[in-house]
Amino acid sequence: MPKPAKISLDTLRSRKREGQRFAMLTCYDYTTARIMNETDLDAILVGDTYGEVCLGYDTTLPVTVDDLITVTAAVRRGAPRVFLVGDMPYLSYQVESSEAVRNAGRFMSEAGCDAVKVEVDRRLADTVAAMTRVPIPVVAHLGLRPQSIHHYGGYKAQGKTARAASAIIEDAKIMEDVGASALLLEAVPAEVAQIITESTDLPVIGCVSGPHCDGQVVVLHDILGCSAGHPPKSVKVYTHFSESLCTVVGAYAKDVRDGEFPIAENSISMLPDELERLRQGMRGDT
Repeated sequence: MPKPAKISLDTLRSRKREGQRFAMLTCYDYTTARIMNETDLDAILVGDTYGEVCLGYDTTLPVTVDDLITVTAAVRRGAPRVFLVGDMPYLSYQVESSEAVRNAGRFMSEAGCDAVKVEVDRRLADTVAAMTRVPIPVVAHLGLRPQSIHHYGGYKAQGKTARAASAIIEDAKIMEDVGASALLLEAVPAEVAQIITESTDLPVIGCVSGPHCDGQVVVLHDILGCSAGHPPKSVKVYTHFSESLCTVVGAYAKDVRDGEFPIAENSISMLPDELERLRQGMRGDT
């Protein structure tokens, strides 16, 4: 049976033109990525949510470039087939365009990404333009931007007023004009997401932004029912993995205490003559 073809940016563009939706999830390790690679999942985002989900931070802000490049490279090794997006962390692209290009280049060359994601508005248009000139494919993240959480005063939906919605729609057009390869809309009204999706040739990925986007992304742990960080209320929980894990760990702990694991039949054993030599040596026999 032939292996599925590698999913590229052209694949996502074709899906949009043909009206076919695509699915993206977050991932933060090789083993999970390897499993995902065997499914028909289209894309993986190695998000800075790694800091909340895997490291226990209250926000995504403490995550570093080195953190995410290490994790993203592991995901790439596990999932060579999918379209892989690396999330550029806080202050890795906001200070200077040259620094943004350098850090984005590391995601592409060291981690094997197909694109990088940056949280932006029109004020960072020049930075996105600089990155795309290299060229580095950029996913422009609009709407709720968790790296700006202290500015918002919390995790709040964006674009709910006509003025705020217009600004996001204009920012989307600006990002397309400066060369962004795709858009990601987080926590914006479905009506706003639909306007943007229908007015651009770029693939538009929705994150809690309604059903009209070309693709959807959520944090893996949210749909597994073992969330950390700030899971949105609207995400569908497909299983309660934490309950299954508790059951397995509890059963293992009980077997250890009861002497049921490990069992002698599965233990490593010495050959009888070698064991006898060992015993003789311990007794001091010649």
